[in-house]
Amino acid sequence: MKYSIGIDYGSLSGRCVLTRLSDGMIMASAVSVYKHAVMSDRLPSGTKLDQDWALQHPQDYLDVLSETIPAVIREAGTDPEDIVGIGIDFTSCTVLPLGKDGQPLCFAEPDNPHAYVKLWKHHAAQEEADLINSIAEKRGETFLKRYGGRISSEWLFPKLLQILREDEGTYSRIDCFIEACDWIVYVLSGSLTRNESATGYKAIWSRKDGFPSEDFLAALDERFRYAVRDKMKGRIVPIGTCVGRILPEMADKLGLSRNTAICSGHLDAACSLIGAGIKEPGNMLAVVGTSTCHMIIGRNEHEVPGMCGYVYGGMNPDAYGYEAGQSCVGDHFQWLEENCIPGEYFREASARDISIFQLLAEKAGAKKPGESGLVALDWWNGNRSILVDGQLSGMLLGCTLQTKVEDIYRALVEATAFGTRIIIDTFNANGVPVNAFYCSGGIARKDPFVMQIYADVLGMDVHVVEAKENAALSASILGAVAAGKAGGGYDDVYSAMENMAHRSRGVYAPNDRNHRVYDELYEEYKTLYDYFGRQNHAMRRLKHIAEQNRS
Repeated sequence: MKYSIGIDYGSLSGRCVLTRLSDGMIMASAVSVYKHAVMSDRLPSGTKLDQDWALQHPQDYLDVLSETIPAVIREAGTDPEDIVGIGIDFTSCTVLPLGKDGQPLCFAEPDNPHAYVKLWKHHAAQEEADLINSIAEKRGETFLKRYGGRISSEWLFPKLLQILREDEGTYSRIDCFIEACDWIVYVLSGSLTRNESATGYKAIWSRKDGFPSEDFLAALDERFRYAVRDKMKGRIVPIGTCVGRILPEMADKLGLSRNTAICSGHLDAACSLIGAGIKEPGNMLAVVGTSTCHMIIGRNEHEVPGMCGYVYGGMNPDAYGYEAGQSCVGDHFQWLEENCIPGEYFREASARDISIFQLLAEKAGAKKPGESGLVALDWWNGNRSILVDGQLSGMLLGCTLQTKVEDIYRALVEATAFGTRIIIDTFNANGVPVNAFYCSGGIARKDPFVMQIYADVLGMDVHVVEAKENAALSASILGAVAAGKAGGGYDDVYSAMENMAHRSRGVYAPNDRNHRVYDELYEEYKTLYDYFGRQNHAMRRLKHIAEQNRS
């Protein structure tokens, strides 16, 4: 019997699975929580960070390898010689600077914020994103059309340009600026590659056109002219590519065979279609977590305003993969838990041995849609799609002295569902029809309250993907592809999917009465969405005032 390992690097932890190749059965799993979590206020050394920063420590990613891989081998009792491949997926755009020695700069410069990993939700490069968009529009750069008309502050070039503009010395010491998934692949294999998915979606690259031109980069800042040549080292490879075998020293450290194949990296959300067995156009998968990514494949090329982009081969081979997303979903449920819930709610949940969110769902679910008179905007972490503006912020309208915390929780859940509906409506209106809606991730599997609201808001069945760790499962499928049939795996992604993917396990059907109420609330949501997102820039002005007074 042969097996593969898949590791899914999220925003707060890394999840590892050991999977049986014959049927995709997950034989063992392990989780490593990042010890440094997300650094948004200060570095471990005490150095303070400015507003909208979100950094991570790459040592946490290495700890995931050393803690989880031996753990799943022990749990499954597997012979390491039977583990044929490893696949890696990562939340993106999560990028880090490497020095000439191939090591992260922060290992040698622990007091330097720009030497650390910039997590996907690092929004402090909004000024640089605005500059890129402005110059690209003036020059008529055609790459903008691939990304819905706007480049996000979450992406690679705004983050790299921020380093140049704020700390030219650090910029000069960067030998390679790379996605964290590609760095982990490099750590395992010694092969420096960039996967087409992350490079296409987050680094303004395409098979046809390559990266933005040197003239464009120089128009941003003459010092940036050779950013691609000097900072973007690494061969660009398709998903499912075997980049080589594991380094002997890594094999010995992790308890693996030296013949273990290492697969090229992949984005966590884009990778997830593979584990869910989604290969036909029209089926959208939403990975619902701290944020949400919405993915759908198509056979033809279409321009969709405000999406994150489309990449040929970016999700599944031989198809266009379209991505959109919301920057804040589980994140603002957590914000509510940490800042707004009364102590007696926690005591009640503890006494009944249920989670605080089960209690909130019970209390909020006892009320009808629209009963609280609230509507919210889900921009606590900026807006990814379709406005592509990290400077936007959350809003809650309709509070009175009778408003309870469960009303606010319901309004936040509804806001995320409304945000998803806007994304679906935009795809439908621009030649990429959404015929079926699937969800994966912890919230999708564990929270029927949230999923029912999604069904009621969308007016569509919501299918929940079966696998507990769907992204890690998807990565393990790619590990099997890297091994190849001769190595005990599979020769192509679709053959591996046919045998190893997990299909949906449950369906939430919309309630017609609730859907009619949500149609009314959705109109109010869209009015606020357009007003604060496009017409009134109060949110940006408030952030500017906050930045001035904070400094």
